[in-house]
Amino acid sequence: MVAEFFDEGWSRSLPWTRRPQAAALLAAAANPACEFDAVVVAEFERAFTAGQAQSVIAQLNAYGVQLWLPELEGPVDLAEPEHRAMLKMLGHQSQREVLRNRFRTSAAMAAQVREQGRNLGGRPPYGYLLVDAGPHPNKVHAKWGRRLHRLDIDPVAAPHVRWIFACRLQGCSVSSIARALNERGVPSPSAHDPERNPHRRRTVWTLRTVAAILANPRYTGQQVWNRQFTDHREAVPGDKRSSMGPVRVWNPRSDWVVSAEQTHPELVSAADYLAAQGITAVAEPDSGQVRRYALTGLLICAVCGRRMSAHWLNRKPGYRCRHGHTSAQLAAEGMPPWVYWPQERLFSTLQALDAELADLGDAEDLGAYLRANDLVVVCGSGTLEIEDAIVESADEFDPVTPADPGADGYTATVADQSPVPAQRGPAQLALPFTVGGRRRGRGPVVPDAVAIRKAWTAENPGRNRVKRE
Repeated sequence: MVAEFFDEGWSRSLPWTRRPQAAALLAAAANPACEFDAVVVAEFERAFTAGQAQSVIAQLNAYGVQLWLPELEGPVDLAEPEHRAMLKMLGHQSQREVLRNRFRTSAAMAAQVREQGRNLGGRPPYGYLLVDAGPHPNKVHAKWGRRLHRLDIDPVAAPHVRWIFACRLQGCSVSSIARALNERGVPSPSAHDPERNPHRRRTVWTLRTVAAILANPRYTGQQVWNRQFTDHREAVPGDKRSSMGPVRVWNPRSDWVVSAEQTHPELVSAADYLAAQGITAVAEPDSGQVRRYALTGLLICAVCGRRMSAHWLNRKPGYRCRHGHTSAQLAAEGMPPWVYWPQERLFSTLQALDAELADLGDAEDLGAYLRANDLVVVCGSGTLEIEDAIVESADEFDPVTPADPGADGYTATVADQSPVPAQRGPAQLALPFTVGGRRRGRGPVVPDAVAIRKAWTAENPGRNRVKRE
């Protein structure tokens, strides 16, 4: 034996080229001055998973290095059907061990929360601190210096949590609570504990921050686990190479694990917590009238490029864009005026501009027409323009000035209520966007988006088109 290679803390699902020691082994085998001519794998399940073994063995054989397995009592010969069958069986056994360990670990963690109320780690909720709870009950872990932790009240943040629940129980909206916290200068959770939130840069309260606090059952004093799980979005289950990036996904409430008794001081009673959950927006107003928005997703703000949101006002549907502003914060100085269009006025204005729309009966027909022709309406403060839904590249984007009467297309100036129609020209009209064009989404425009996407596709063939099995 001339060398040992052992990867500690690296998943077996990763290819050998992404494991430090395994990659070093392959590099040593590729060296013409390699000091070994055989590799002995002590435990197959720790070295390979699924179909990794055959590709690695073929690579080592190309370097003139054999791979030995205890199960075969000698070197692996890929030309032998029995050896290939053995590799497949061992690969499935490795995957079985992963699933078995995952199940046993999850079951043990659920029992620790349900029966012992143990804190399983992670950041403490806003309003709590992690404090020492004594030595680890496992003697081996205790010898290693590991200790238990529990939640205790944070004297600085806890009053704000109680105030949030009190306001909610009084009927305050989530946005008004967030706005009041910002106006009072209360540090947000990420600003209050920056060491545990290095990935968050915003220092203001948002709607989601307040909503997450109101929905967290741990404020009742009970330990709750398994509220979320990480979905790696693997096109091939178990193969991290096919992952499209991890995302956090909420589990149904039936899968949550709740401790039988209180494990830490409560900041809100169970009755008040349940009452706060019932104070929420309903899908249908109290009057029973169904609110329909015929042009949702078809209106674009001419100022910032965002899609305009539906807004019910004066018992009628309308659409507005606040340029990224939310009710949780005060409007920034110098922000352009918000764009607002009632649905009825928007429809009648467009009908007066284009003879093709004169036969449409209502806004529902207009929405169907725009979707069928892949068009959107660009709405400004007093102007309306129709254009194609997508701009693929800068070569296809030729901006013109909306105030120019000689420009192709048509512009409705509503201030004087006397729109003058013009001949329908190219679909791309004047917009205050970058020359690189605009996409469907609400994010910022990337001038080189098309080139970047093509380059990534060339480097990762097939990954963006692989479907989940």
